[in-house]
Amino acid sequence: MKILEVNSLVSSENELLEQLHLLTSLLHEFSSSIDLETTLKHTTQLIKKHLNAEGVSLFFLDNDDKELVCRICTSEPDITGIRLKASKGIIGRTLRENTTQIVRDAARDPDFFNGVDEKSGTTTKSVLCSPLQIKNHKFGALEVINKISEDGLFNSQDRDLLSVLANAAAMAIYNARLVEELLEQERIKRDLELARIIQTALLPDNIENQMIFGINIPARELSGDFYDYFQIADGRIIFNLGDVAGKGANAALLMAKTTSLFRCLGKNITSPAELLSIINNEIYANITHGLFVTMIAGIYDPKEKRITLANAGHQPPIHVSEKQNITILETSSPPLGVVANTRFEEYNISLNNGSFYAFTDGLTEFEQQPGQPSGEDGVKQAIIHFSSTPAADRLKKIISQITNRNLDSPGHLMDDITMLLIDGNNLN
Repeated sequence: MKILEVNSLVSSENELLEQLHLLTSLLHEFSSSIDLETTLKHTTQLIKKHLNAEGVSLFFLDNDDKELVCRICTSEPDITGIRLKASKGIIGRTLRENTTQIVRDAARDPDFFNGVDEKSGTTTKSVLCSPLQIKNHKFGALEVINKISEDGLFNSQDRDLLSVLANAAAMAIYNARLVEELLEQERIKRDLELARIIQTALLPDNIENQMIFGINIPARELSGDFYDYFQIADGRIIFNLGDVAGKGANAALLMAKTTSLFRCLGKNITSPAELLSIINNEIYANITHGLFVTMIAGIYDPKEKRITLANAGHQPPIHVSEKQNITILETSSPPLGVVANTRFEEYNISLNNGSFYAFTDGLTEFEQQPGQPSGEDGVKQAIIHFSSTPAADRLKKIISQITNRNLDSPGHLMDDITMLLIDGNNLN
């Protein structure tokens, strides 16, 4: 074998070994690094050095894939941050055809876009451009310009190597974004768990010699339903129960605002109608996005066994007499936050040895069968069925029968369910 042929083979083998070493090194770095930005910067520097190019740039798709923005650049001058239309130029063709482009004379290429040269003051002579894509996920493109060599031209080996490196980079970007999404989901989950803990803490503590009971079952992590009660100095108990229109964080925040206002104002204002009027004006003045609150407010006198009640557009509560006669306590007032300066009606209920039930529409609208909500009749039947059950357990029994689920186990609800009971017999 001639000496020139031997030298050529040795040179080819050495180049192949260098390429394998480069690929192995980058794959290891992609798999072990937690800082993708730094890793990609190092990658572009190595590609620039190995391909003996004047510059390497990494473009990411942005603005609903309508634009390409340069995220990393090893060229002089630095074009990091420059934006291009994703459909234009050699990069656009690279993305459309999803293949590595090799352009030996950029000026003669019909797709060549010289806008970057005009902005940067450089002259692009030859181009290698490879897409960054995993399956149907397109991220952008990796572009190499101006081979530094005798002829200044990239060859097929350069193209093949860039294709392999671009695939490795695309996989690293894809994996990094998956990790970011998982971390974000975990962060949101933790935030929701914390918010639920805080929201639960807003619910009232048990009152000694309890005559009033409440339960809240959220359909999601956060609830738009609420209830509260607390005892004032003369022994009477102020209470409420309500439902914020909507779900999620906005509803939960309005729920917290409403309950905080109620507890703060209720220590000095014991008229349920006046309480609702003040809270209504506060919500009306400060809440947007079409949110509103349905709510009942009342005060219970355990000595007289009498309830004074006002209702702001909420589901009518139910009074069950000692003889099991049921009265639906209807109302015609609007919800809180809808009409400013609303005056709410106040009325009295003689509880005696009967029971008072308030609840949200998650109970009446629960579908026991598709298209068959429990309705007011279903709630009344469950209330009568468990009327002799000790008050401390009664609400769970009623809701469990209507929803046909164990309330101590997770399950699916279409809406929050909240219920409150005042029992004249104090059957605990």
